[in-house]
Amino acid sequence: MIDLHTHTVFSDGSLIPAELVRRAEVLGLKGIAITDHGDSSNIDWIVPRIVAISKELNRVLQIRVVPGIEITHVPPGLIGDAAEKARALGARIIVVHGETIVEPVAPGTNDAALEACIDVLAHPGLITRAAVTKAREKGILLEITARKGHSLTNGHVAKLAREVGAKLVVNTDAHGPEDLIDAKMAKQVVCGAGLTEQDFQIMQENALKFL
Repeated sequence: MIDLHTHTVFSDGSLIPAELVRRAEVLGLKGIAITDHGDSSNIDWIVPRIVAISKELNRVLQIRVVPGIEITHVPPGLIGDAAEKARALGARIIVVHGETIVEPVAPGTNDAALEACIDVLAHPGLITRAAVTKAREKGILLEITARKGHSLTNGHVAKLAREVGAKLVVNTDAHGPEDLIDAKMAKQVVCGAGLTEQDFQIMQENALKFL
Protein backbone atom coordinates (compact mmCIF):
# COMPACT_ATOMS: atom_id res chain seq x y z
CA MET A 1 0.00 0.00 0.00
CA ILE A 2 1.19 3.48 -0.93
CA ASP A 3 -0.63 6.45 0.60
CA LEU A 4 -0.08 9.82 -1.09
CA HIS A 5 -2.26 12.01 1.17
CA THR A 6 -1.61 12.39 4.92
CA HIS A 7 -1.31 15.12 7.55
CA THR A 8 0.85 15.80 10.60
CA VAL A 9 1.08 18.40 13.36
CA PHE A 10 2.42 20.77 10.70
CA SER A 11 -1.26 21.38 9.88
CA ASP A 12 -4.26 19.68 11.51
CA GLY A 13 -2.92 16.18 12.06
CA SER A 14 -2.22 14.71 15.48
CA LEU A 15 1.18 13.05 14.92
CA ILE A 16 4.68 14.32 14.24
CA PRO A 17 6.08 13.00 10.92
CA ALA A 18 8.32 10.34 12.48
CA GLU A 19 5.42 8.73 14.34
CA LEU A 20 3.07 8.92 11.37
CA VAL A 21 5.65 7.18 9.21
CA ARG A 22 6.41 4.55 11.86
CA ARG A 23 2.73 3.69 12.25
CA ALA A 24 2.39 3.42 8.47
CA GLU A 25 5.44 1.18 8.34
CA VAL A 26 3.95 -1.16 10.94
CA LEU A 27 0.80 -1.46 8.81
CA GLY A 28 2.95 -2.65 5.93
CA LEU A 29 2.93 0.48 3.77
CA LYS A 30 5.71 0.74 1.20
CA GLY A 31 5.42 4.50 0.80
CA ILE A 32 3.73 7.53 2.32
CA ALA A 33 3.50 11.17 1.28
CA ILE A 34 3.24 13.89 3.91
CA THR A 35 0.93 16.53 2.45
CA ASP A 36 -0.04 19.00 5.13
CA HIS A 37 -2.60 21.71 4.42
CA GLY A 38 -1.09 24.85 2.97
CA ASP A 39 -1.74 28.23 1.39
CA SER A 40 0.50 31.22 0.73
CA SER A 41 0.73 31.95 4.47
CA ASN A 42 2.53 28.75 5.41
CA ILE A 43 3.81 26.86 2.36
CA ASP A 44 7.28 28.33 2.83
CA TRP A 45 7.27 27.06 6.44
CA ILE A 46 5.77 23.61 5.91
CA VAL A 47 7.42 22.33 2.76
CA PRO A 48 11.09 22.76 3.81
CA ARG A 49 10.41 20.97 7.09
CA ILE A 50 8.71 18.06 5.38
CA VAL A 51 11.53 17.88 2.85
CA ALA A 52 14.11 17.80 5.66
CA ILE A 53 12.43 15.10 7.74
CA SER A 54 11.72 13.02 4.62
CA LYS A 55 15.42 13.01 3.74
CA GLU A 56 16.35 11.94 7.29
CA LEU A 57 13.80 9.13 7.47
CA ASN A 58 14.61 7.85 3.99
CA ARG A 59 18.21 7.34 5.06
CA VAL A 60 17.28 4.82 7.74
CA LEU A 61 13.88 3.30 6.87
CA GLN A 62 12.62 0.87 4.25
CA ILE A 63 9.31 2.72 3.82
CA ARG A 64 9.72 5.64 1.41
CA VAL A 65 8.63 9.10 2.55
CA VAL A 66 7.59 11.67 -0.07
CA PRO A 67 7.51 15.39 0.82
CA GLY A 68 4.47 17.27 -0.41
CA ILE A 69 1.68 19.71 0.31
CA GLU A 70 -2.11 19.83 0.05
CA ILE A 71 -3.17 23.22 -1.28
CA THR A 72 -6.35 23.75 0.69
CA HIS A 73 -9.28 26.17 0.30
CA VAL A 74 -7.07 28.47 -1.77
CA PRO A 75 -9.10 30.70 -4.13
CA PRO A 76 -9.07 29.17 -7.62
CA GLY A 77 -7.19 32.12 -9.09
CA LEU A 78 -4.28 31.55 -6.69
CA ILE A 79 -3.90 27.77 -6.96
CA GLY A 80 -1.42 27.87 -9.82
CA ASP A 81 0.90 30.27 -8.00
CA ALA A 82 0.73 28.20 -4.80
CA ALA A 83 1.58 25.03 -6.69
CA GLU A 84 4.59 26.63 -8.38
CA LYS A 85 5.83 27.97 -5.04
CA ALA A 86 5.51 24.57 -3.37
CA ARG A 87 7.33 22.86 -6.23
CA ALA A 88 10.17 25.38 -6.07
CA LEU A 89 10.53 24.70 -2.33
CA GLY A 90 11.00 20.98 -2.94
CA ALA A 91 7.52 19.43 -2.80
CA ARG A 92 7.69 16.20 -4.81
CA ILE A 93 3.93 15.73 -4.78
CA ILE A 94 1.33 18.47 -4.90
CA VAL A 95 -2.23 17.65 -3.90
CA VAL A 96 -5.14 20.06 -4.21
CA HIS A 97 -8.11 19.89 -1.84
CA GLY A 98 -10.90 19.30 -4.33
CA GLU A 99 -14.57 20.22 -4.29
CA THR A 100 -15.74 17.73 -1.66
CA ILE A 101 -19.47 17.97 -0.96
CA VAL A 102 -18.92 18.17 2.82
CA GLU A 103 -16.96 21.44 2.87
CA PRO A 104 -17.59 24.87 1.27
CA VAL A 105 -14.75 24.63 -1.24
CA ALA A 106 -14.94 27.47 -3.78
CA PRO A 107 -16.59 26.54 -7.08
CA GLY A 108 -13.99 26.35 -9.80
CA THR A 109 -11.36 24.78 -7.54
CA ASN A 110 -11.30 21.50 -9.47
CA ASP A 111 -10.91 23.25 -12.82
CA ALA A 112 -8.20 25.61 -11.55
CA ALA A 113 -6.29 22.72 -9.96
CA LEU A 114 -6.31 20.77 -13.21
CA GLU A 115 -4.76 23.73 -15.02
CA ALA A 116 -1.92 23.95 -12.48
CA CYS A 117 1.27 21.89 -12.07
CA ILE A 118 -0.24 19.42 -9.60
CA ASP A 119 -0.17 15.66 -9.17
CA VAL A 120 -3.35 14.65 -7.31
CA LEU A 121 -6.83 16.17 -7.12
CA ALA A 122 -8.11 14.98 -3.76
CA HIS A 123 -11.75 14.10 -3.05
CA PRO A 124 -13.05 16.02 -6.09
CA GLY A 125 -16.72 15.58 -5.17
CA LEU A 126 -19.21 15.78 -8.01
CA ILE A 127 -16.51 16.43 -10.56
CA THR A 128 -17.64 17.05 -14.12
CA ARG A 129 -16.91 14.82 -17.11
CA ALA A 130 -15.00 17.70 -18.69
CA ALA A 131 -12.77 17.97 -15.62
CA VAL A 132 -12.16 14.22 -15.57
CA THR A 133 -11.19 14.43 -19.23
CA LYS A 134 -8.73 17.24 -18.41
CA ALA A 135 -7.24 15.08 -15.63
CA ARG A 136 -6.74 12.26 -18.11
CA GLU A 137 -5.08 14.58 -20.63
CA LYS A 138 -2.68 15.99 -18.04
CA GLY A 139 -1.99 12.73 -16.20
CA ILE A 140 -3.29 14.09 -12.90
CA LEU A 141 -4.48 11.41 -10.48
CA LEU A 142 -8.04 11.60 -9.15
CA GLU A 143 -8.45 10.40 -5.59
CA ILE A 144 -10.61 7.62 -4.22
CA THR A 145 -10.53 8.40 -0.52
CA ALA A 146 -10.96 6.46 2.70
CA ARG A 147 -11.75 9.70 4.55
CA LYS A 148 -15.21 9.86 6.13
CA GLY A 149 -17.46 12.41 4.45
CA HIS A 150 -15.15 12.97 1.50
CA SER A 151 -15.72 9.34 0.47
CA LEU A 152 -19.43 9.93 -0.22
CA THR A 153 -18.71 10.69 -3.87
CA ASN A 154 -16.15 7.94 -4.49
CA GLY A 155 -18.59 6.06 -6.68
CA HIS A 156 -19.22 9.09 -8.90
CA VAL A 157 -15.49 9.75 -9.30
CA ALA A 158 -14.75 6.09 -10.04
CA LYS A 159 -17.55 5.80 -12.61
CA LEU A 160 -16.49 8.85 -14.61
CA ALA A 161 -12.81 7.98 -14.40
CA ARG A 162 -13.48 4.51 -15.74
CA GLU A 163 -15.64 5.84 -18.58
CA VAL A 164 -13.16 8.56 -19.56
CA GLY A 165 -9.94 6.68 -18.87
CA ALA A 166 -8.55 8.98 -16.18
CA LYS A 167 -6.02 7.65 -13.68
CA LEU A 168 -6.99 7.06 -10.06
CA VAL A 169 -5.24 6.66 -6.73
CA VAL A 170 -6.54 5.50 -3.34
CA ASN A 171 -5.48 7.55 -0.29
CA THR A 172 -6.48 7.90 3.34
CA ASP A 173 -6.26 11.68 3.92
CA ALA A 174 -5.12 10.54 7.36
CA HIS A 175 -5.13 13.09 10.18
CA GLY A 176 -4.39 10.62 12.98
CA PRO A 177 -3.28 7.02 13.56
CA GLU A 178 -6.86 5.76 13.43
CA ASP A 179 -7.15 6.94 9.82
CA LEU A 180 -4.27 4.89 8.41
CA ILE A 181 -5.26 1.69 6.61
CA ASP A 182 -3.51 -1.38 5.26
CA ALA A 183 -3.73 -2.81 1.76
CA LYS A 184 -6.63 -5.10 2.67
CA MET A 185 -8.81 -2.19 3.79
CA ALA A 186 -7.70 -0.07 0.84
CA LYS A 187 -8.91 -2.80 -1.52
CA GLN A 188 -12.28 -2.76 0.24
CA VAL A 189 -12.52 1.02 -0.20
CA VAL A 190 -11.76 0.63 -3.90
CA CYS A 191 -14.28 -2.17 -4.34
CA GLY A 192 -16.85 -0.15 -2.39
CA ALA A 193 -16.51 2.55 -5.04
CA GLY A 194 -17.60 0.05 -7.69
CA LEU A 195 -14.10 -0.86 -8.85
CA THR A 196 -12.08 -4.06 -8.57
CA GLU A 197 -8.96 -5.43 -6.90
CA GLN A 198 -7.28 -5.17 -10.31
CA ASP A 199 -8.13 -1.45 -10.26
CA PHE A 200 -6.46 -1.24 -6.85
CA GLN A 201 -3.28 -2.73 -8.28
CA ILE A 202 -3.33 -0.19 -11.10
CA MET A 203 -3.80 2.61 -8.55
CA GLN A 204 -0.75 1.37 -6.67
CA GLU A 205 1.24 1.42 -9.90
CA ASN A 206 0.07 5.00 -10.44
CA ALA A 207 1.32 5.91 -6.95
CA LEU A 208 4.61 4.06 -7.28
CA LYS A 209 6.17 6.69 -9.56
CA PHE A 210 6.35 9.10 -6.61
CA LEU A 211 8.63 6.75 -4.67
